[in-house]
Amino acid sequence: MTLNEYTLATLGKLIEGCTDRELYYALLTMTQEEAQKKVSSQGKKKLYYISAEFLIGKLLSNNLINLGMYAPIREELRAHGRDLARIEEIEPEPSLGNGGLGRLAACFLDSIATLGLNGDGIGLNYHLGLFKQVFESNLQRETANPWIEKPSWLKRSSKSYEVKFGGMTVRSCLYDIAVTGYENRTNQLHLFDLDSVDEEIVGDGISFNKEDIIKNLTLFLYPDDSDEAGHLLRIFQQYFMVSNGAQYILDECIAKGSNLHDLYDYAVIQINDTHPTMVIPELIRLLVDRGIGMDEAIEIVSKTCAYTNHTILAEALEKWPIHYLRKVVPQLVPIIEILDDRIRRRYPDEDLAIIDRSDRVHMAHIDIHYGFSVNGVAYLHTEILKSSELHKFYEIYPDKFNNKTNGITFRRWLLSCNPELTDWIESKIGSGFRKDAMELKKLAQFVNDEQALKELQAVKHAKRKELKDYLMAAQGIEIDDHSILDIQVKRLHEYKRQQMNALYVIHKYLEIKRGNVPHRPITFIFGAKAAPAYVIAKDIIHMILCLQKLVNDDPQVSRYMKVIMVENYNVSLAEKLIPACDISEQISLASKEASGTSNMKFMLNGAVTLGTMDGANVEIADLVGRENIYIFGESSQQVIDHYSKGDYRPREYYEKNQMIREAVDFIVGPEMMAVGHREHLERLYNELLNKDWFMTFLDFEDYVRVKDLMCRDFENRMEWVKKMLINISNAGFFSSDRTIEEYNRDIWKLEN
Repeated sequence: MTLNEYTLATLGKLIEGCTDRELYYALLTMTQEEAQKKVSSQGKKKLYYISAEFLIGKLLSNNLINLGMYAPIREELRAHGRDLARIEEIEPEPSLGNGGLGRLAACFLDSIATLGLNGDGIGLNYHLGLFKQVFESNLQRETANPWIEKPSWLKRSSKSYEVKFGGMTVRSCLYDIAVTGYENRTNQLHLFDLDSVDEEIVGDGISFNKEDIIKNLTLFLYPDDSDEAGHLLRIFQQYFMVSNGAQYILDECIAKGSNLHDLYDYAVIQINDTHPTMVIPELIRLLVDRGIGMDEAIEIVSKTCAYTNHTILAEALEKWPIHYLRKVVPQLVPIIEILDDRIRRRYPDEDLAIIDRSDRVHMAHIDIHYGFSVNGVAYLHTEILKSSELHKFYEIYPDKFNNKTNGITFRRWLLSCNPELTDWIESKIGSGFRKDAMELKKLAQFVNDEQALKELQAVKHAKRKELKDYLMAAQGIEIDDHSILDIQVKRLHEYKRQQMNALYVIHKYLEIKRGNVPHRPITFIFGAKAAPAYVIAKDIIHMILCLQKLVNDDPQVSRYMKVIMVENYNVSLAEKLIPACDISEQISLASKEASGTSNMKFMLNGAVTLGTMDGANVEIADLVGRENIYIFGESSQQVIDHYSKGDYRPREYYEKNQMIREAVDFIVGPEMMAVGHREHLERLYNELLNKDWFMTFLDFEDYVRVKDLMCRDFENRMEWVKKMLINISNAGFFSSDRTIEEYNRDIWKLEN
C-alpha cells in the first residue's frame, strides 16, 4: 500500500490534504504494521540483553530503512510536494539513554534483529529520561525531558508482574518497542514501568521527592545520587528492572518447554555493565522458590548469565553498602551472603570477595564469579582488564575473559544521517555495503582517482552547509562553512578531557590576539551533558560557554575561530554534526576510555581522528595506518605507570611550561571573569592546578603540536580527502553486525 492510499484509508484524505504531523502519525502506524509482519519467535534459545540504557534515537527513518520503505516513501512524498526530512523532525527522541553505553545497546538490538537472531532488550521506560539540558547565564541547567506521547512507538503489553521491595509491593506494566532488523526479523525492546508514576511531582528543574517510590520509580534515568535517598532510588530502579526481567524470562522459557533445570538451553542473559547485576541473585531466588536446590540454582544461573564490562574506572564499578540492600531488597541479601561465602571458602584473597571489609557489595564481582563470560569492549580495554584492573580474576578464570570490540549501526550513521555520502558510495561500489559493511573496502580503489576525491570533498562541503544553516536557526550562531570543523561530542567527563580541548581554544585565542592568525578559520564544536551532581564537569561546561561568548563576540578573533556548545546534545544532533565534521576529537587519557563509539561514527563519515592511543582508537590506527590518523600523548602503559608511582604533579607542568601556565591562568583572568562566575571558574582552576586526576597537562603540549599539524595538513586538500576516503573504506570493521556475530559465535550460540 502506498502512503497516499494509507492516508486515504485511515484519515480520509490524500497526502496533499494532510499536515506534516498527520503524515508523521500515518507513517508511524504504517511502519509499526509492517514491522509486526516480521515478528518471529524462531529459535529455541533466546538472548535477553538487560541494560539500564537504550539510547535508540528517533526511529522513523531507521525503521523505514530497515523495512525497505525509505526510498519509496521519500520519493512519494517528494512527488506530492512534501519533505520527509521535515516530517522526521516532528518525532520526539525517546529519552531512554545517556551516552555510549545506551547507544551501544541500541546498536546491538538493531544488529541482533538484522542477523535474524532471537533476542530482545529489557530495560525501564523512563518518562523524563536523563534530563533536558538548557544553558542559562553560561551554566548548565537541568530540566525535565518528557517524550512520551500518543500515538508513539510504545505499545502496551498485557504482561504484568509483582515486585516486592522492603516495605512495599508494586505491580508493573510493560511497554514494547518494535526493533526492526535490516531486511530481516523484528524483535522487541521490553520496557517496564509503573502506572502510578506521576510526572507532576517534578518541581523546579528536575527536583522531586526521591522517597516517593510509587510516584518516582521510572521518572528519570540515573537520578541524582548525591545523597542516600538517591542511592536507594537507584537500587529500587535496578531491582525493579531485573525482577521484572527475570520473571519475564522464566515465563517465556517455561512456555517454550523449559523445566528450569535446563534454563541455559533456552536463555542467555547479557548483563550490560553492572546496573543489571542483581538479576543473578534474583534468578537464584526465583529458582529456589520453585523448588530447585540452592547449589543447582547457582549452577544454572552461572551457565545463563554473561557480563560486559564497560569501564576501567574503579569508581564506575558499582559497590552498594549492604545496609542499602537490606532496606530495598532484603530478600536478596541472604543469597548475596551465600554467594560471598562460597567465594571466600575457595579464595581467601579479600580482593576477590563480593562483600568487602566495609560491607559494600561489589556488583562486578558477582558478575565475574557467577557468570560464564566476561568481555571487554575494545582490544586495549580487554588487555588492561586482564593485566591490571581485573588481573586476579583473570588468573582464576582465564577462559571467561574475551574481547568484543564495539560497533555501530552503520545504516543509521550512514544511510539515515548522510544520504549524500551513501549515494556517492553506491555510485562507486554498488549497494552491497548496505548489508555487509566490509564491502566499504572496495572504496580503496579510488584513493588516487582525482574526480572521485573531488566528488567526496563536495559531499562533505554540502553537509557543512547543512550544519551551518541548522546552527544559525537553532542557536543564532553563524559559522564559516569553509572553516575546519573540529568536533568533540560525548558525555562530559574529566577523563574524556573536554577541558584540554578548551585550553587549546584559549591558546588559539591568545595567539590570534598576538597576531598569529590561522591560515583557515577553525570552528570548535562541543556537545555534552554533565551529570547533575558532577560539579567539575559542570564547571568545564561553564568554561566552554564563557569561551563561546568571549570568542564569538570579539570581532578581532571571531573572523578566525568560533566556539559552539550545542544545547541538549542527543542522537538527533549527532546525526547533524557527525557528517559535517573534519577533525574528530577522541582525546581521552590513554587507558581510561574503554572503547568509544563516536570515533567510529566520525570515521564512517569521513572525519579524521585526533586522539590518544586509547580504546578503539588503537584499532582505528591499525586499520587506517598511522599516516591517516593523528595520534598524540603518552601511552596507556606510561599513564598506568604514572598512577602506580604517583609521580604526576600538575603544578610542576604549570610552572615549567609557559603555554600551559598562560592558558590555565586565563580561566581566572579578567576576560573570563567578565562573562563567567567566579565560583565555578576558580574551582576549575584549582582542580586543574592541584589535582588534575586525568592528567590534562601531561599531554597538552603534544596535543597542541599535533592539532596544529593537522590544521596545516588540512590545506593540502587532495591529500586530506584521501585520508577521508581511507577512513571511510576501513570503517566496515566497526559495524555492530560484526560485533554481534562475534558475541553469538563465542558467547550466546543462538541459531539464526
